[in-house]
Amino acid sequence: MSDRTKLNLCVGIVALSLTGCGEESILPKGADTGKNPAIAKPVEGLIPTVNIAPARGWPSDKGPSPANGLTATAFARDLNHPRSILILPNGDVLVAESNAPPKVQSTGLKGLVMQFVMWRAGAGVESPNRVVLLRDTNGDGAADIKTNYIEGLFSPFGLALVGTTLYVANADSIVAFPYVEGADKITAKPEKIVDLPGGPLNHHWTKSLIASADGRTLYVGVGSNSNVGENGLNMEQDRAAILSVDIAAKTYQPFATGLRNPVGMAWEPTTKALWTVVNERDEIGSDLVPDYLTEVKQGAFYGWPYSYFGSHVDERVSPQRADLIAKAVTPDYALGAHTASLGLAFNQAQGSWPREFSNGAFIAQHGSWNRNPPSGYKVVFVPFENGKPNGEMRDVLTGFLSPNGDALGRPVSVAFDKSAALLVTDDVGNAVWRVTAQPTQTTAR
Repeated sequence: MSDRTKLNLCVGIVALSLTGCGEESILPKGADTGKNPAIAKPVEGLIPTVNIAPARGWPSDKGPSPANGLTATAFARDLNHPRSILILPNGDVLVAESNAPPKVQSTGLKGLVMQFVMWRAGAGVESPNRVVLLRDTNGDGAADIKTNYIEGLFSPFGLALVGTTLYVANADSIVAFPYVEGADKITAKPEKIVDLPGGPLNHHWTKSLIASADGRTLYVGVGSNSNVGENGLNMEQDRAAILSVDIAAKTYQPFATGLRNPVGMAWEPTTKALWTVVNERDEIGSDLVPDYLTEVKQGAFYGWPYSYFGSHVDERVSPQRADLIAKAVTPDYALGAHTASLGLAFNQAQGSWPREFSNGAFIAQHGSWNRNPPSGYKVVFVPFENGKPNGEMRDVLTGFLSPNGDALGRPVSVAFDKSAALLVTDDVGNAVWRVTAQPTQTTAR
């Protein structure tokens, strides 16, 4: 983006944001979270609320702050827009360095707003289009080897390993590579498994990925091509959904629909059910709509674009579908409005963590742009009991937002390594953080 373009966007956004600068959250803190969140009344305007945390990055000697009983260190720094993460069987760590592909920009006032938001929030960088390998050879909790593992991809995001095959979800397809344990690089040509919804207009471009236990099926999260269908519902074919991919047949079909932007996916350890975190819609106020964590039920419809959090009708969508609204599933757990919850991992090493973090879901919240005051910009924990959320959400890793409102980092993905440490990618801090229990902490037995 040229300096003149940046200047034009800045001038435009200052003028445009004056329209909505007085709108702010009116709910008590935390009221938009949990199993029964408060659902506020919608607030609409010509221009949405714009409250952007400028992307600054961390000073070289600083990092995020862990909760009591935990410690956080840098596993790797000096990365290039790290997004999703995958732990390999031998302990190596794969990280997709990626950003949005070239695409048709939305036009008009809102299009200008969104271009400015992406640039100022640190998402305007060119995509590196690769997967890097990080290796800790001496076991000190920091990677001492970094290699470009796969190059020449197309805005990669989802990663999944099944046996000796590594699957990568590009912005427009799933491709496969032969995997050899311990290799520093893959040079083989990709094998296409399926094309995915993409195209020049690819609003939610990330395609998250997870494999079934038997290795026969891949589940891929595909976000909507708009906020609430304003680009035409014909542009939403097989989007706002989790798709199930038959690997052998190289075909896919919808598994669950009405999920505006499902990103992180994980298998709940006790029930073996598939869970996801979903980014909900924007532009109807700081208190709407809560992002959420939910079990994904085959064949279920979760509301988008016609309704949110069950049967709350979004009046902006026309024509409406009363039949779909009537069967919309209410999500299991609200994570707060505009948190941009992305990464999801369940703790399966309970004895290595403090009791209060021993059974539940860890979620990376990338942070808001459409809320006053800001929300997200942290890693949180949702406690579970008997395979379901049970209790208040707790902070795990904070400090990504500075006291003066700058984004020092923005967490994206979370995963547990072979030592039961939680690894967190940070695409503004260009780092992977490693969170563990303090040695003196009493752990669950």
